Amino acid sequence: MFRERVFADATSGYEDAGFVIFGVPFDATSSFRYGSREAPDVIRKASYNFETYNDFFDVDLTDLYIHDLGDLDLDTHTGDMLYAVYDVTAMILRDGKIPIVLGGEHTLTYGCVKAFTEAFNDPVPDFGVIILDAHLDLRDEYLGARQSHACVSRNIIDDLTDNCVLIGVRSGSAEEYAHAKERGILWHSADEVDDAGMESVIRESLDALSGRGCERIYLSIDTDVIDPAYAPGVGNPEPFGLSPRDVRAAIRLAAPYACGFDIVEVNPGYDHGESAMLGARLVREFIAAKSVCTC
Repeated sequence: MFRERVFADATSGYEDAGFVIFGVPFDATSSFRYGSREAPDVIRKASYNFETYNDFFDVDLTDLYIHDLGDLDLDTHTGDMLYAVYDVTAMILRDGKIPIVLGGEHTLTYGCVKAFTEAFNDPVPDFGVIILDAHLDLRDEYLGARQSHACVSRNIIDDLTDNCVLIGVRSGSAEEYAHAKERGILWHSADEVDDAGMESVIRESLDALSGRGCERIYLSIDTDVIDPAYAPGVGNPEPFGLSPRDVRAAIRLAAPYACGFDIVEVNPGYDHGESAMLGARLVREFIAAKSVCTC
C-alpha cells in the first residue's frame, strides 16, 4: 500500500486507531463508465472540505482515532483484487478495528463480506449485509465474467450469506427479478423508501436480519443508489433514486449494528466533484454515527 493523501482527520497510527480506511482503485469490470478507480483519492481530497465537528452526534472527528492505510496496489485481475481486499479486511477485523473501504467498483464488496462472514459466523452465524444500490446485481454472469459489479449481490448471497437486504433498487433484468422472487431475497425499491420513509425500511430490514440471528451487519453503499440529480458522477446512473438525506438516515439508523462500511462506484470524471464530496461526507457521517455506539 502507499499513501499520497490521507482522509481528513485520519491522523492516528494504525495501532491506536478504532477506524481504518483503505482505498481500492479498481474498475476492471465496469460496463458503462470506467473511472471509479480514481475515486479513492478524489474522495480523500473532498474530505478536507468539511468541519471536523458533527453537531447531530456532538462528535468532533479530531477526537477520534482514525487511520488511513492508503490504496491497495492493484493490477486489473479481479481475483487478485478480491483476495487483497479480503486479506486487508480480515487483518483489520483481527485487530479489533472497523474497516472503511473507498471504492472502486462494487465488485470489491465481495472480498469485504467474505472476511466478515468468516470472522462473525463462528460458532454460529450472527452476521448480515445491507446493500444500498440502484441495481439488483443478481446476474449469474455479465459480459462473460462471474465476478462483476453486476453480479456482486448474487455472489454474496450464493457464496457467503443469504442474510442480505438490498435497498433502493429500481433496475434489473427480468431474470434478476424472477431470481429474487424465487430465492426469497429481501429487497426494497426506491419507491418503497419514498412512500414509507427510510426509517421504516431500515427498521424492517434490521428486524428481518435480527429474526435470522444477525446481531451485526456490514453496510455497503453503491453511490448510484442516490438520484443522479444529486450524484451524477457514478458508474451506472439510474434516475428516480434516493436523496442524500435518505442515505444519511440509513447510515444513522444502521450504525449501531454496523461493524464495517464501504462506499463504491463514485466516478469523478462525470461531474464537477459533487459525487465525491457527497461520498466523503457520508464516510464522515458513518464514523461519527459509529463512534457513539458499540459493535
